[in-house]
Amino acid sequence: MKKLILIVALISVPVFSQINFPSYYQQNDMSLATAGAYKFGLYGWDNPALLSTLHQPDFLFTWNDRVGDWNDFNNWGIFAAIPNLGFSMYNQSLNNFHVTDFKLSAATGNNSFSAGFGYGWSTGDVSVFNRADIFSFGFFIRPNKYISAGLVGNLPANGEREGIVDIAIRPFGNQLITFFGDYLLSRDMHPEEINYSFGAVAEPIDGLRLVGRYFEGKNINLGIELSFGHMGVMSISHLNKDGKQIYNTHGIRIGAYDRNIFSRFASDNKIVELDLKGQLRYQTFRLFDNSNSLIDLLDKIEAAKNDKSVSAIAINFSGAVINREMLWEVREKLKEFRQAGKRVYIYIDRAGMDKYHFASVADKIILDPLGNISLNGFLIGRTFFKGSLDKLGIGFHELRYFKYKSAAETFARENFSDADREQRQKLVDEYYETAKNDVCEGRGFSRSQFVNLVDSLIAYLPDEAIKLNLVDTLGRWSDINRIIEKYEGKSRNFVSVSSLEKFNLPKDNYWSEKPKVAVIYAIGGTSMDDGINARSLVKYVESAFADENVKAIVLRVDSPGGDALAADLIADILKKNKGKKPIIVSQGFVAASGGYWLSMYADTIVAAPTTLTGSIGVIGSFFYNRTLKQDLGLSTDFVKRGKFAELGFGFTLPIIPLSLPDRDLTEEESKMAESRIKTLYKDFVNRVAAGRKKSFDEIETIAQGRVWSGRDAFQLGLVDVLGGLYDAIEIARQKANLQKEKFDVREYPPRPLLNINDLIPDLLPIRFEERLPLLEDLKLRLQYNGEPMLMLPADDIELIREWTY
Repeated sequence: MKKLILIVALISVPVFSQINFPSYYQQNDMSLATAGAYKFGLYGWDNPALLSTLHQPDFLFTWNDRVGDWNDFNNWGIFAAIPNLGFSMYNQSLNNFHVTDFKLSAATGNNSFSAGFGYGWSTGDVSVFNRADIFSFGFFIRPNKYISAGLVGNLPANGEREGIVDIAIRPFGNQLITFFGDYLLSRDMHPEEINYSFGAVAEPIDGLRLVGRYFEGKNINLGIELSFGHMGVMSISHLNKDGKQIYNTHGIRIGAYDRNIFSRFASDNKIVELDLKGQLRYQTFRLFDNSNSLIDLLDKIEAAKNDKSVSAIAINFSGAVINREMLWEVREKLKEFRQAGKRVYIYIDRAGMDKYHFASVADKIILDPLGNISLNGFLIGRTFFKGSLDKLGIGFHELRYFKYKSAAETFARENFSDADREQRQKLVDEYYETAKNDVCEGRGFSRSQFVNLVDSLIAYLPDEAIKLNLVDTLGRWSDINRIIEKYEGKSRNFVSVSSLEKFNLPKDNYWSEKPKVAVIYAIGGTSMDDGINARSLVKYVESAFADENVKAIVLRVDSPGGDALAADLIADILKKNKGKKPIIVSQGFVAASGGYWLSMYADTIVAAPTTLTGSIGVIGSFFYNRTLKQDLGLSTDFVKRGKFAELGFGFTLPIIPLSLPDRDLTEEESKMAESRIKTLYKDFVNRVAAGRKKSFDEIETIAQGRVWSGRDAFQLGLVDVLGGLYDAIEIARQKANLQKEKFDVREYPPRPLLNINDLIPDLLPIRFEERLPLLEDLKLRLQYNGEPMLMLPADDIELIREWTY
């Protein structure tokens, strides 16, 4: 009898016209729209594939008044999910009967295509409601930002089968308005079964969504959702074909950040805190790494600049280890931040020239009460090993034929050559002038005041720094809130960058994968299996060109050169693909010699004023034994066939795996080496001339191995734009005709998973890939002993190693 009453009651409700198996429309009567049209659907309950679009954990509680008042909670649902995984629980009660349906769902994919699977089961009066375990699968495809198509299959154990096809269209390519429709195919359908629905979702302002949905049989749903960021509310009115309200569905959502209806009214009450402690690298590890990468840090400042709720940035600069070029890039981005009408506060404890130059961009500089500032100028120095080699009994033959190509002077001389001194003095002057101009602008000093500050004292103590306007106040980072409140005139809300809206928005504001700008890192010496790792890097470059979703290439070069073959493997790919996609080179701290070889075929070369670039030249060197072998009591012997067979043969040390040739080059061999070096040099100059659209003579006059600053290179035409990585990405975006905020950056190589050294306790004397700079440089030179090389001195090579992972 009870079962008969239930059946009659169910039949009396138009939506529940079939009882053998609750159909798609019955099971999803708490959703505002078809799954693919509305955010992430019901977290796997409707289409499990949509779980891959969820960006943060989320929770939704819904209920309706189908069989009672709005607060009776006879029918309710819980939908909870984290990205790619979902759990749903749906309870229905009627006439003392109830059933609770559960479903676990999972998905894999991206915003263009995803597949998902779900398994459901039920408890309660299962036989009365005729429930059975159910397997579901789902797919969606979003080929572009205008179309979303989905497919869902439900396969219950009781033999019923149904498939649902849905499609949604966004005529403007965004969430402003979305039209949708779906169609149900089912085996053994009742004539009264609902087969289709269609409707529209409008979001006239962020966080306000209005929904209208028409069902076969002329039933209509009208719904509204209001989102307040991490929470939201929804309500749906279910109307029959006569327009009479049948029942209502309500919902409360908590968890993932959604577009906020109040964001447009947000006051600028937030101050973003940035901690720059540690090294600023090109790529961080994906796991267990709280450090900053250059591109992430620039992106954070850009996000804060564009966020209406942010009024200032407060930077803790204590313990920062950042090279001069990267500091310039970050400083320029902070200048943009200030130009947007926002303020910068920087805390320092001990600052030399580079750090103070950086800090001078701030509206207010806070110095630690026990800190100091040392403005001692700039210096470039080198250690020379000629005397050490002589004492060790190692011979060194410098194969140098170009005035400024000084890469071998470290081993061939006891001091700078005149040419090397000239070019290095010019670089020091550029560092000094850049700092002077920026500090004078930032702190309001005259040029003579700056010179006096540099030349008066070794270090300025806190009271002196205040008196001379080097800083604005004294204080500790722990007191930064109070200090800034004094300047702001009111209390502010200090927040982390990760809390800003840009880094929390859902993915549904843009269907499909956004077009990409590839940022490819060529970092370190040009070597086949070390440094830039040319063998693997060339595959990443090829992959970026082959990827149709990558619209432009930015090659970030931070390399002092090395092996010409390794450099040309990358440069040749750029040359072959030139014209297919925009190619922009962003030069970092050093992009000279082989580093410039990597750059020369770009459509646009971007460098910082203090970048070391140029050095268009070739050099060789040859280490050999003079007396070391005999002094160590070693001897060698060989048999041979071939005139030059023994060239390069020598003894190998048993502990340090270095092989030292027994003899120097002969005069004949030296002439052969000279010919190879000069031939490669001529080829280098010709290639640069072709890439820069200049004549051989125009490049030759500025070549000869001369290292130039980025500013000088810009004036000479070796560089097109003075700027940093963010500027290069912006140029690439413009050349590819991509809309602002409508593209993503994809990094090559992918970021490494984790740093194994971080998992080793500090007490254990074990570290992986620890390097001795001099030994590494010596191994490199011995590996290419006598070969033509595109490289800078050892000290320049070592500078690059600090900024990789």
